[in-house]
Amino acid sequence: MTEAWELLAEDQGAVLIDVRTHAEWSYVGVPLLDDPARDVLMIEWLSYPAMQANPDFAVQLQAELSNRNVKQDAALLFLCRSGVRSKSAASVMTELWQGPCYNIASGFEGDLDEEKHRGHQNGWKQAGLPWRQF
Repeated sequence: MTEAWELLAEDQGAVLIDVRTHAEWSYVGVPLLDDPARDVLMIEWLSYPAMQANPDFAVQLQAELSNRNVKQDAALLFLCRSGVRSKSAASVMTELWQGPCYNIASGFEGDLDEEKHRGHQNGWKQAGLPWRQF
């Protein structure tokens, strides 16, 4: 997790993309970057509530990157709850993007612990990285 944070801090052109659902952004929270001028892109990989694949994900992301004048060789970092959806998104974008695409493996909430709860052993929130709730 700290590797992703360090890359985002060192490379001002790198982009953090949160692929969770609107419900997760609203109820669980969203990551923040140190620079208020740098927004986290939020585009659903699976659409809530049906949790069906967003067929327009790549098109929506490329349009948003273009609107923000993101360079084609910029690093893209993908985040979801636990690293599963973001891994798929990073794989798809690796085929379409010139720059490196990274999956943040432990995600925003991290892996399940022994009691089947998230947020206790790894992930963005557990690492103490900045975030907020709506």
